[in-house]
Amino acid sequence: MVDLKNIVKRFGDLTVLNEVSLSVAEGAVMALVGPSGGGKSTLLRCINLLEIPTSGSVDIAGDRLEFRPDLRVNSKDVHRLRRHTGMVFQNFQLFPHRTVIENVTEGLTTVLKWPKERARERAMMLLEKVGLAHKAEVWPSTLSGGQQQRVAIARALAPSPKVLLCDEPTSALDPELSGEVVDVLAQLAREGTTMVMATHDLRLASKIANEVIVLDGGVIVEQGSSRDIFTRPQRERTKRFIATLTHEERNTQGEGI
Repeated sequence: MVDLKNIVKRFGDLTVLNEVSLSVAEGAVMALVGPSGGGKSTLLRCINLLEIPTSGSVDIAGDRLEFRPDLRVNSKDVHRLRRHTGMVFQNFQLFPHRTVIENVTEGLTTVLKWPKERARERAMMLLEKVGLAHKAEVWPSTLSGGQQQRVAIARALAPSPKVLLCDEPTSALDPELSGEVVDVLAQLAREGTTMVMATHDLRLASKIANEVIVLDGGVIVEQGSSRDIFTRPQRERTKRFIATLTHEERNTQGEGI
């Protein structure tokens, strides 16, 4: 479903991603983990071309684009490929002046030109899926952080994307509220939704991901099943990172008791 080849991303003289390649099968869930600044979010944004790679290729559902420093990217090609993806952001990014259901229908009616009634039916079905149908007519500001993120997930799923991309979907939430989001994403995974997520949340990655990629310094340090990465990491950098995550998670859980 997703195939990246030799992705390089530079910002001026800074190389953030260096020759990164990965493949995600249809229905699989891949977690991108690693230290802050390692390139996780940038790689995620390169998949849906919110960041244009300096070089390499991106293939989603058979739509493929190649990138070179001397090659200008056609905006129509970018929009075509981007429509295969849905994006869930760290800080929700809901429209504060739109109700919950309007947040979910906005892209359907404005971008895809769906009739309002059809868009509303789709939105209500998705809000039911994330457990928030009863909040359809309220303002986002009245919701908890976990509820806002669940609305954001419904919005990302509205146009039936091939791939759901999640950028630190639980990092802005306390442990109890993040559990709500983990449960929703776990249900989507069981239903066969293809997902790629950048996360520091050990619970999220170990519970949902089939495969984990560890990024550090813009390169893939280690790759394997979630069980192998979290219980039998091979590289020393991975071992240190997992130990740090485990320590932070224990401290966080302790604070919540």
